[in-house]
Amino acid sequence: MNEKLIREVQSVPGLQLVAVTKKHTKEEVDELARLGLRVFGENRVQEFLEKYDPAYEWHIIGHLQTNKVKYLMGKVSLIESVDSIKLAAEIEKQAAKAGLVQPILIELKISDDPNKTGCPLCGYPGLLDFVLQQPHLRLDGLMCIASHTDDENKVAEEFDQMKEFSRQLQQKVPGADILSMGMSQDWKLAAAHGSTQVRIGTALFEPQD
Repeated sequence: MNEKLIREVQSVPGLQLVAVTKKHTKEEVDELARLGLRVFGENRVQEFLEKYDPAYEWHIIGHLQTNKVKYLMGKVSLIESVDSIKLAAEIEKQAAKAGLVQPILIELKISDDPNKTGCPLCGYPGLLDFVLQQPHLRLDGLMCIASHTDDENKVAEEFDQMKEFSRQLQQKVPGADILSMGMSQDWKLAAAHGSTQVRIGTALFEPQD
């Protein structure tokens, strides 16, 4: 485990580290917990359910199918990857059934990479309006996956664009102050451009420098 990286991220004021544990074991999750981490992110619902431990805080960060939503209610503190009205409607339906309010982030497709997920920017106003009308959804902020490129200027521009979307959102919804952007390869750049939460997996499980 890269304890040096954990300390480095945790030393940044106002920055939350979400440890991405996909393809790693429950024992590895427990080891990260012993190092002081308590927030874990999973991409796939089945894998999440196999590792779920109520002692920890769990985020769903991967593309979420509507037929899997019902398995998450009461178990995840944040669904970060809400990218469509269809998905938001299903979360609302299942949260209402469970008698709870589900915190979510809207995932925006800030990159022009066709392989990246997220709500297209043209669809964001409609999705935002829909989410804000749902009594069992609580919008906590925005999430994105930036372009995977060595061009730091391009990535920085995407992060700045997200920061502006976040600023505008907080004018409308003051509590929606999470901006989840930045992963193993670009978390420092994301933090410098306004991220409040980084999702780091690969680099956490590498040996220390």
